[in-house]
Amino acid sequence: MDFYIVIPCHNESAFIGETLASLVAQTHLPKKVVVVNDQSTDNSAEIVSAFAKAHSYIHLLNITSSDKHLPGSKVINAFYKGFESLDDEYDVICKYDADLIFPHDYLEKVNNAFTENNAIGMAGGFCYIEKDGNWELENLTNKDHIRGALKGYRKACFKDIGGIKKAMGWDTIDELLAKYHKWEIHTDDTLHVKHLKPTGNTYNKSAQYKQGEAFYGMRYGLILTLIASSKLAKRKGNIKLLKDYLSGYLKAKAAKKAYLVTPQEGYFIRTTRWAGIRKKLGL
Repeated sequence: MDFYIVIPCHNESAFIGETLASLVAQTHLPKKVVVVNDQSTDNSAEIVSAFAKAHSYIHLLNITSSDKHLPGSKVINAFYKGFESLDDEYDVICKYDADLIFPHDYLEKVNNAFTENNAIGMAGGFCYIEKDGNWELENLTNKDHIRGALKGYRKACFKDIGGIKKAMGWDTIDELLAKYHKWEIHTDDTLHVKHLKPTGNTYNKSAQYKQGEAFYGMRYGLILTLIASSKLAKRKGNIKLLKDYLSGYLKAKAAKKAYLVTPQEGYFIRTTRWAGIRKKLGL
């Protein structure tokens, strides 16, 4: 299968070289890789340019957007700039972060999963972070979820879900919408991807409000938002985030912000979430 990869990049000179080195060493090489250099002030562009000169399938795209880091807007806008620069001849489209080191057989195993099961719409491995010299699972989500750092979509699934939503929480929305459209999510726990810059260490308070806004956009409702917010705050080791998430939800509701999903999709999302909660409680 032909893999097209888009990598948003903003001041990632410490990492992007290692990411690209791991991709050019794959046993199943990507067909095209576009690194979207979003107003970097370091030498990220020079590093990518060197790889582009050595590998014809790697391309550098320079864009200018905001200096402000808000997950769900800056990163996804950069992704779409890269995506729009590509043709439509891909089988799998991937959104990868610029601070990852992939095992050499990563794309091969993802390719095999898509090839062997036509019902799989999304596939990926897991992020590991370094702690005291050891690489440990970045335990921010369940193991049935693919982190936003390393998403891979079958073309038909990507089109069914309407692409990636420009909102924080997009990497949860996409999986719920994929399930709504009867696609399966495949995770491979043998694929350990080194995540060089742990998630969330550049987020600010406005980004935390965006998380609550995303729960509103997914039509969670207040009770589900409270449960999801509590769980996420606990996983991040900061219960104070619960207040920010709830504030974001309530502000979005008061402002009557546009929803991210249709009423039918929202009903499916709520039903799926409640079913998962009942299962965990043994009900």
